[in-house]
This record gives sequence, C-alpha cells and structure tokens, in this order.
Amino acid sequence: MARQPDDKVAAKFSSEDSALIRELALLLDETDLSEIEIERAGLRLRVARNISVATSVPVAVAAHAAPVAAGAAPAAAAAATDLAKHPGVVPSPMVGTAYWAPEPGAKPFIEVGSRVTAGQTLLIIEAMKTMNQIPSPRAGTVTQILIEDGQPVEFGEPLVIIE
Repeated sequence: MARQPDDKVAAKFSSEDSALIRELALLLDETDLSEIEIERAGLRLRVARNISVATSVPVAVAAHAAPVAAGAAPAAAAAATDLAKHPGVVPSPMVGTAYWAPEPGAKPFIEVGSRVTAGQTLLIIEAMKTMNQIPSPRAGTVTQILIEDGQPVEFGEPLVIIE
C-alpha cells in the first residue's frame, strides 16, 4: 500500500501532517481511488498508490503480421527495429489511433495480399478527433500489416509493409 517515508522526509512533516497523510491513504483504500491531491496553508500534498496494470500485447495474427514467439521481448524489439529499416515500410506520420476501415464494421481499406496504388488510402489515424487518411507512398502488394485495428501508434512506428 504505502511505503515508509525515510527519516529525512519524515522530519519535514509535523505530526499533524503525518496524520493527514495517513488519513488520505486510508481514504484511498476505502474509495478505490488511485491518488488524492490537496493544498492548504501553503502545503501541497499528493498521496498516490502504486497500481500495477497488466499490459496486453496484441498477439500477431498470421494473416496480418509475422508471428512473434512468446517470451521473446528482446527479439520482438529487434524485429521492430529491423522492420523500421525495411525498404517497403510505411511509417506512421503522426501519433494517434490507427483504424483499418473508414467506420466500425466496414470493409478494411487493405488486407495482406492487396495490390495498392500510390496515393491509395491504407488506413486512418485519428489524432485530436481528426481522421487522417494515410496514403500509400508507392504501388505494390501489402505483405504485412503490423498494427491491430484501434491500436495507438507512435510517430515513425512501422504500420504496413508494401513490396
């Protein structure tokens, strides 16, 4: 729950402050809040709990991406770096959420094996409530789709491989 303050930090707080910290920590437990912040009489106090969130890594679908062995995080990072250097990679031009189709339930813009032309929409990235069409930089065949539908993407992250 809460870690014990070291002596230097504890020396800076009065017993009244310590009681307030304990009270706020109890309030966190009772209300299932993750943090509380208050400010009064020149004292600003933030009490937060460490929350371990299990992150889920999307499993590569054989039809859309190269399979990644379970437990191969260093290998997966190296593979992502290798894909970024692939001559047919289409990197994300922005940070946002990538979507395969123009709307939920609609047919995806592309699939593995699709032939695309230069300028054809590959996918959409939503950034700041704006839907941005991502065009194909070249003609070719889509050999890999490296992201999942609805996945957050970073600037420069490999999205698609076109050969």
